[in-house]
Amino acid sequence: MAGANAIRGSRVGSGPMGETERGEVAPRIFVSYWCGNGHETTPSFAQGGEVEIPAVWDCPRCGLPAGQDRSAPPGPPRTEPYKTHLAYVKERRSDQEGESLLEEALRTLRERGVGAGPAE
Repeated sequence: MAGANAIRGSRVGSGPMGETERGEVAPRIFVSYWCGNGHETTPSFAQGGEVEIPAVWDCPRCGLPAGQDRSAPPGPPRTEPYKTHLAYVKERRSDQEGESLLEEALRTLRERGVGAGPAE
C-alpha cells in the first residue's frame, strides 16, 4: 500500500492535551467591558501585581470603544477630517512668516541664477 500514513488521524505538532503536559495555567481575572451598542466583552488578564487592566477595550463585534461601566460606556472616537499638507503648514506659520520664507528662498535661487528668466 503506497503512500499509507503510519499514524492515521494525527497531525504534525499535535500532542497530549492537559495541564500536566503543558504546565499550569496562570491565574486569570475576567473583566467585563460594554460598548455604546450594548455588546459585552469579557477578556481575561493574568492575575498579579504587574498587570495593568486597561480602562477601555475595543469591542470585537462593532469596533467601538468599550468601558467597564455598563451604564456609561465611552462615546465613539472623534475622527479628524483629512488635512492637506498646506493646512498643516498654515497651522504652524503665519502669512507674514510664509512671505518671509518665500522671499528668502527666491533670493537664494536668484543668487544661483535659477529662474532668472530668458537671457537678453
